[in-house]
Amino acid sequence: MKQGRLIAVVGPSGVGKDSVMGGLHEAMPRLHLVRRVITRAPALGGEDYDAVSVPQFEDLVENGAFAVHWSAHGLHYGIPITVKYQLGKGTDCLANFSRKALAEAAETFQNFVVLNISATPQTLAHRLAARGRETEEDIAQRLAQADKPLPAGLNVIHLANDGPLSQTVARGVALLQPARV
Repeated sequence: MKQGRLIAVVGPSGVGKDSVMGGLHEAMPRLHLVRRVITRAPALGGEDYDAVSVPQFEDLVENGAFAVHWSAHGLHYGIPITVKYQLGKGTDCLANFSRKALAEAAETFQNFVVLNISATPQTLAHRLAARGRETEEDIAQRLAQADKPLPAGLNVIHLANDGPLSQTVARGVALLQPARV
């Protein structure tokens, strides 16, 4: 059986990763949405995630619970090792990722693709302010990080998300499922 693809969704804060991922899953129901483990308080909006404390996260790392894990913006994030089961069944999996974890993930996963979502700085600033999770200083820091380059040598699909979500999702589906000739 063919190994499924791990599709690592990356992009700056406020680019709409969770919305695009939800739209892609709705349009492509066979995609498995990976639920991350995060050291963030529960139910803060955005993605569906498992909230844990820092000591719990450290125990999970020590016990091999993650295929990949990283720290960013003062939080710890983990992709559960169970994703390898889905990939082994031939299921494509969609996971919200950090650019800093891509090189490790490319070594960890046999069939690895990066879906790089972008938007203009104006769009990002508006979305970050609207979600109300960050201070103005946090927003400025996140915008300063917005155009950090991706590691070289990755299989990257680029997707702009400045217009209507439905159009972004339609383009994403077309890019992830190119026509077979």
